[in-house]
Amino acid sequence: MKKQILDYIKAIKGILAEDKPGTDWKEVAVRHLIKIEFYQHERLIHLIVTALFAVMEIICVATLLATSNLWSLILMIMILVLLVPYIGHYYFLENSVQELYLIYNEILSRKDREATGGGNDLKEEK
Repeated sequence: MKKQILDYIKAIKGILAEDKPGTDWKEVAVRHLIKIEFYQHERLIHLIVTALFAVMEIICVATLLATSNLWSLILMIMILVLLVPYIGHYYFLENSVQELYLIYNEILSRKDREATGGGNDLKEEK
């Protein structure tokens, strides 16, 4: 999934950088929104999984503190080993979707420029 998102971001940024005359920005915007929906769904699923693993980790820590059971410690470590990469992947998904929102705003500005008949010399002020 990570490679797929990075490849898509690179491709859409390439389209924006080329800024070819005659680009159908409305079609680009529609396709981009579809991609955003897919990645939002992926982000939601990973949020749910990450939250469930975090809850399981808290339960294991509480059980370990209450019982001092060796199996609770082993289970806690096993869940933690899975939780850390889940958090990292969710962080990547969240930031990538936020970046896609910014790209969508840029696509909309290109679409609006096309609709008003503006030239390619308009640059976004920062």
